[in-house]
Amino acid sequence: MDIILIPGFWLDASSWSDVIPILEEAGHRTHPVTLPGLESVDADRREIGLRDHIDAVVRLVDGFDEPVVLVGHSGGGAVAHGAADARPDRIARVVYVDAGPLADGDAINDELPVVDGEVPLPAWEVFDDVDLVDLDDDLRAMFRARAVPEPARVASDPLSLADERRYDVPVTVIASEFPSSMLIEFIAADAPFTRELARVKDVSYIDLPTGHWPQFTKPVQLGQAIAAAVR
Repeated sequence: MDIILIPGFWLDASSWSDVIPILEEAGHRTHPVTLPGLESVDADRREIGLRDHIDAVVRLVDGFDEPVVLVGHSGGGAVAHGAADARPDRIARVVYVDAGPLADGDAINDELPVVDGEVPLPAWEVFDDVDLVDLDDDLRAMFRARAVPEPARVASDPLSLADERRYDVPVTVIASEFPSSMLIEFIAADAPFTRELARVKDVSYIDLPTGHWPQFTKPVQLGQAIAAAVR
């Protein structure tokens, strides 16, 4: 299976480097993405919006003869969902890594601090403790050294969705910060942030307890979880 790996904020294709060998050992072909504006710290990202990221993934999807799997981490989950909306017949499954599908009109996170039209990786104090589980000092230093500022509009642009066939695309949620049982409780309670997920017809869950960046804190287990989702 061809698997497109979409990173979350501040990360490029190399953020999947410790996950890819696990997927390739399982017989899959991996295609990690560096989204527009994340090419380097010096890239011009002032005019890049969420739709530019979605369109970049859609162009990649269109290059395959067979349906593909999309894996979206964190904010990359919204990009994956937008691509599934644009090409619902070309996506075999979407795997959300500590993420979920964003609803039409919602933004990924318009509360992150913007500096000169971009969102640098904030101080660790900005994050919740559950985000940072297992992200030790060495991993934090590595993450900060490789982090690229996120285009501000990617964080704040409302997601535009149009094709309800997106709900027919099977979904797997890899739950890290909190267990899948809690997600199911949120769905049952009609929590706003899970309403889009609640409309998906085929949803499965895999628990991978760690913080918000399992590709750094538990890369082998994440690769195994993605491979299990694809199976």
